[in-house]
Amino acid sequence: MEETEVPVLIVGGGGCGLSASVFLSNHGVGHLLVERHADTSLLPKAHYINQRTMEIFRQHGLYDAVVERASTTDRFGRVRWQTTLTGDGPLDARVIHEMDAFGGGALTEIYAADGPVLPVKLPQLRLEPILRRQAEERNPGRVLFSHELVAFAEEGERVVADIRDRESGEVTRVRARYVIAADGGRTLGPALGVQMQGVFNMADVTTAYFSADLSKWWQEGSLITWFVNPERPDLNSALLEMGPTWGRHCEEWGLTFSLGDVDRSDDEAIADRMREVLGLPGLDLTVHKVSHWTVEGVLADRYRAGRVLIVGDAAHRQPPTTGLGLNGGIQDVHNLAWKLAAVLGGRAHDSLLDTYETERRPLGRRNVEWGLATWFHHRVMTEAALGLGPHVPPQRRSSAFSAYFAPSPIGAVTRARAAEFFGTHRAECQAHDLEIGFAYEDGALVPDGSEPQPRSPMGGDYRPTTRPGHRLPHAWTERDGRRVSTHDLVGASTAFVLITGPAGAAWAEAAEQVAEKFSLPITVARIGDGGQYADPDGSWAAVREIADDGAVLVRPDHHVAWRSAGAAENPAGVLAQAMSQILDHESAGRG
Repeated sequence: MEETEVPVLIVGGGGCGLSASVFLSNHGVGHLLVERHADTSLLPKAHYINQRTMEIFRQHGLYDAVVERASTTDRFGRVRWQTTLTGDGPLDARVIHEMDAFGGGALTEIYAADGPVLPVKLPQLRLEPILRRQAEERNPGRVLFSHELVAFAEEGERVVADIRDRESGEVTRVRARYVIAADGGRTLGPALGVQMQGVFNMADVTTAYFSADLSKWWQEGSLITWFVNPERPDLNSALLEMGPTWGRHCEEWGLTFSLGDVDRSDDEAIADRMREVLGLPGLDLTVHKVSHWTVEGVLADRYRAGRVLIVGDAAHRQPPTTGLGLNGGIQDVHNLAWKLAAVLGGRAHDSLLDTYETERRPLGRRNVEWGLATWFHHRVMTEAALGLGPHVPPQRRSSAFSAYFAPSPIGAVTRARAAEFFGTHRAECQAHDLEIGFAYEDGALVPDGSEPQPRSPMGGDYRPTTRPGHRLPHAWTERDGRRVSTHDLVGASTAFVLITGPAGAAWAEAAEQVAEKFSLPITVARIGDGGQYADPDGSWAAVREIADDGAVLVRPDHHVAWRSAGAAENPAGVLAQAMSQILDHESAGRG
């Protein structure tokens, strides 16, 4: 049996595993990725790439390739509730309510002020080929599809895995220092006794991915349109553009609907049911794939099992509301990649990897809980807004909708009352703070004693801060006439960044000494008068929360690791102590 050795083995070639491969390549970490399927996803799956994930893609040279294929906020930045897609009746094709969402409309200015890039819409079946191509280019010959894990054991300081080529049947033995389990929880987690805890089997959902010309009936501009049928609740559905053209002339679609009593194995009957749901009995459509999936909200009881790190769907699975699944998985491996690089490069103790769970599992729990809350709320919100609860018999639905649209004082109050109900949907589709305002309270950071800021209960109001554990606030600076985001100061390598003010020369000198001591690159960026970077509109000064002689230490994943509000008597000693605490948690624990 052929044997090979790599620092890291990635099991799983979906969006999470492929992103991990790209990040590790940029950090100079040798690795092998294996994926049991022959190709990337055949299903649209996740389709909203949030602002934080796009920042990560920008950092790692993926942004342009993703945006080239994606729909932007001006094309998808609404959510809409509508009666039906088409029809000639007085209640057909009527817009019930719509609101700005996911960085679109009036939200765009807010999102643009808080980050260097905006969210995009790109279904997973279009995103993953981009990630695969980038991963293969950066790690030639070591991104292997049609290869599956068939045996696994931990032996001392190595993991030994047998990998079978599903085409040839040949088995190769791989020895790795660490394994990233990005397999959706199919193999490694269960084998290691990792337990998924939470709410299982909440609902069975059918989604059809199909091609059709809907240009005569489709209203552009929404990320998702929910159809609430006035006559028959069994025809309620949700329709999404899936590209590759965006807008009215979109070629491919995703339809989530109820099968009713249709046989799941009868493709033609399913197609007829889709025509019935869409209200287009003669529609020429091609069904590519029908998926039947279960809604659940579960979290792994641990994110690390020995030398195996659990990421993405293997660590957390939640309802699709707010788009926290794929985005959370990519952010998992962004957190993990620089830590693996530091440990494997001999610059940090293995205990640094424990902080992956310390930092990401609480966020995984929060995302699962948020997804559950928004899922349950969404299921009752429309009923509450339109007065269509379970107590309303089917024959009364039409009169309820007629009252809603009535050009009368009662109709006006009905719509106003409904708008307040619909407004609560912002916790699902305007969760700006949830997406970029999250923080690590414990982990690879040095707390400074400051209290956490109050969080927006509905997840909308983001407040930038340099408090340790938080994402570095975005601000536009200027160098040599070029606009540079504070995020750009953190490159795609494993370097830390020390940001100082105009009077931070002592910190800059200290950084040189500490970088040499730890054999760890530290880039110094002085922002303000006399520094390398100008702050022309004072946007950095407004969010930095340090004095001109203070400093902020930023990790390779954009999160603040430590800060000093002002000068220190022994800046090199203070900075060295902070770096030691960040990189060696075993020693810190002994201390």
